[in-house]
Amino acid sequence: MKATPLEIPEVILFEPRVFEDDRGFFFESFNQRQFEDAVGRQVTFVQDNHSKSAQGVLRGLHYQLNPHAQGKLVRVVQGEVFDVAVDIRRSSSTFGRWVGATLTAGNKRQLWVPEGFAHGFITLSDTAEFLYKTTNFYAPKSERAIIWNDPDINILWPTCLEPQLSGKDGTAPPFLNAEVFE
Repeated sequence: MKATPLEIPEVILFEPRVFEDDRGFFFESFNQRQFEDAVGRQVTFVQDNHSKSAQGVLRGLHYQLNPHAQGKLVRVVQGEVFDVAVDIRRSSSTFGRWVGATLTAGNKRQLWVPEGFAHGFITLSDTAEFLYKTTNFYAPKSERAIIWNDPDINILWPTCLEPQLSGKDGTAPPFLNAEVFE
């Protein structure tokens, strides 16, 4: 498994070695030892989630505050999404910056979004199925969001269409008013 830190080095893109032949393919989608070597610390995943979204659906920018902060290891098993991580750690030199990657069923990439980051994605294909592991359980009272099109973050979403949002995502606060990590 190849691990590549992105422009914000705590966010890491994982690309598996895929073995294909006329029968299909095989790849190791997760290896605890290799993952922890790449992120530089011990990580325990406690929950797996699976969502399906139609084209143009944008989910995010979501996060949970301490003590329920979640790291997420995300991947797509059907379709294509543009996935984004935003650094919301006030003490970080990359506070307010974002990185993104295209994840597809075909490229089999995974993105590590550590605790202290807001996360979101937009579906680029007709539909997409999205899987992710989390390092903490869902805690509704700790859940927060930042509006997807915040001008201070200025994410360059790869679509000119108005995204489909949940009511909660459509009314999320701007970055400057969001509760963030210190």
